[in-house]
Amino acid sequence: MANVLPAERRLEVLAALVNGTSIRAASRMTGVHQDTIGRFGQAIGEGCARLHDRLVRDLTCALVDLDEQHSWCRKRQNKVDAAKDDAGSVGEQWTWAAICRTSKLIVAWHVGKRDQESADALVEDVRARLAVMPQITTDGLGLYAQPIAANFGRAVPYMQTVKNFSSRPGKPGTSEKFAVERGVDFIQKRTIFGTPDPAKATNYAIERSNLTARQWNARLRRRTLAFSKKLSRHCAAVALHYVYVNLCHIPRNMRVTPAMAAGITDTAWTLEMLMDAALEEPAGEKPEPQPLAIPKPEGTARALPAGRGWLRVLPGGSAPSAPSAPQPPPVAPVATGAATTEPAAPQQPVTVDRTGQLDLFGWRPKPGVPAQLRLFDDPPDDAE
Repeated sequence: MANVLPAERRLEVLAALVNGTSIRAASRMTGVHQDTIGRFGQAIGEGCARLHDRLVRDLTCALVDLDEQHSWCRKRQNKVDAAKDDAGSVGEQWTWAAICRTSKLIVAWHVGKRDQESADALVEDVRARLAVMPQITTDGLGLYAQPIAANFGRAVPYMQTVKNFSSRPGKPGTSEKFAVERGVDFIQKRTIFGTPDPAKATNYAIERSNLTARQWNARLRRRTLAFSKKLSRHCAAVALHYVYVNLCHIPRNMRVTPAMAAGITDTAWTLEMLMDAALEEPAGEKPEPQPLAIPKPEGTARALPAGRGWLRVLPGGSAPSAPSAPQPPPVAPVATGAATTEPAAPQQPVTVDRTGQLDLFGWRPKPGVPAQLRLFDDPPDDAE
């Protein structure tokens, strides 16, 4: 007979893992050996990744936020060890994630270094799971712009929110280590592509998701010994956390799970349902990119032919100015050097158009200015 844990004991281990317990602590709580817990966690985490590939497709997310967070694998790596690490499985590991802000659904994630390759992998995965052109928001990291333009096109509404830090004195009575602290002075929003709405550009959802990940996934927690010793188990732990949050967790400001809000499932999953589905999920294919539909913008808009987008009215425009009043007839010039028997006709007041509209056809020559620039040729004297 195969040495398999009973279902009740496996549920106890799984409940400990998804609630931020390390492997050694889960072993002390459940009485299961830590090597067995490690193998079980890797198996269910890899199954969760396959389950996510099958369920999370053809999403209609209007707002997508991207961010990355730091962690360790195998050991805390210094700069010398990082130069010797060719495989990239030792030391710093960054968890790149994308979230749908309206449903709080984790759309995609990627574990790797903080380089262009990891940014490309995340954006490509996000693109393959969407069916609608979203508004994308990231921080000021410059690695996102190139893959976003390559996968979504330069017409995608993409904005960066850049935090500007400054050093300030720490609280009185603190140690020398905390005598100077850094704080955020202001956040600058920069439009990179398209015409995004600045009022909808924020990273609060993905930042809150990163905080939840550090609290519920012991592999990501700072200043502890709970980080993974193998990269494969680190990736499995990340997949387990995100799938659990999508399918089983109900946020306190929502009444449904993120998967229910996104239309993926119609009920909240239990731990037993998640465990059975993840362990039985077969290997499948990754989602492929599909044509993106462009949502109708708010306000006045008109659809372009062949589904190429919308023609909309941007705020801040001015209405066309009304035509200027007709000018009075020209006044005959007075000959210089000759006496006149009849007084000159009084000059008509000049009407100034304050709308900024240039009226070329209403131009009239000024009397008594022979060297004036002519816009039109004078009619001949014998003209009727």
